[in-house]
Amino acid sequence: MTKTRVIKTFIVIIGAFFNAVAFNLFLIPADVYSSGFAGLAQLISSVVEDFTPFPYPISTGTVLFILNIPIAIVGWRYLGKSFTLYSFFSVMLLALFMKFIPVYAVAENDILLNAVFGGVMSAIGVGLTLKWGASTGGMDVIVMILSRLKDRPAGTYYLILNGAIITAAGALYGWQNALYTLVALYASTRVIDAIHTRHIKLTAMIITSKPDQLEAAIREKLSRGITKLPAKGSYSKEDKEMLLIVITRYELFDLKKVLSDTDPNAFTNIVQTTGIFGFFKKESKMD
Repeated sequence: MTKTRVIKTFIVIIGAFFNAVAFNLFLIPADVYSSGFAGLAQLISSVVEDFTPFPYPISTGTVLFILNIPIAIVGWRYLGKSFTLYSFFSVMLLALFMKFIPVYAVAENDILLNAVFGGVMSAIGVGLTLKWGASTGGMDVIVMILSRLKDRPAGTYYLILNGAIITAAGALYGWQNALYTLVALYASTRVIDAIHTRHIKLTAMIITSKPDQLEAAIREKLSRGITKLPAKGSYSKEDKEMLLIVITRYELFDLKKVLSDTDPNAFTNIVQTTGIFGFFKKESKMD
């Protein structure tokens, strides 16, 4: 196992731990729901306990693990084995940590404080995991696959899926807690923005004196189209080239690794991409 993989594995473990703390110490005790499959797992666990004759409670972590099994199978086919393995590993760890960390209300009787801190703690876990080229599974994987198959903005799918979870939670358990879920979502989004990025597509503008080597390395790792433009340093007067490439947020870690290994002196600007007209290769290497 390479040094990068060791660090990546360690980061995934830390991310899963932060997520487990967010659930068991803040969100679950306050009946505030998370986003994505984690929120769906919370809802299913509550519904089974409150509205079915099933004699044994099913923990949120167990439900989340079960939900992610078919997601991992589909992700293996569409997103690559490495990305899927790390994502499923993250889900397994989250379920394990949630089993051993007791459910305890740190901020008792303060639902707003629980929503904010739960959202922040969860976002730290998700943001760190994304920053190192993995995901926390569930909705991220589903949204990526749907975006590739239908070529529609990922934000639409996040809105629909999260909206359905919040609506169902509000109808079953009251709208106050469902609305506090929006507070947790807002807090988590802001923190993830600070740690990584919520934007699905990003544009990298790379100024380099090694355009051929860097182009070959990027193509080998990411399999993305690259536009080359002439560039000249204003201060050094040195002739260089700019490589323009559009990637997904999940490829940002791999791009940073390529830049570090091939041309650490390259100047790179990463900007949000709100839309693309023309061809954008939906499949990419994530292994």
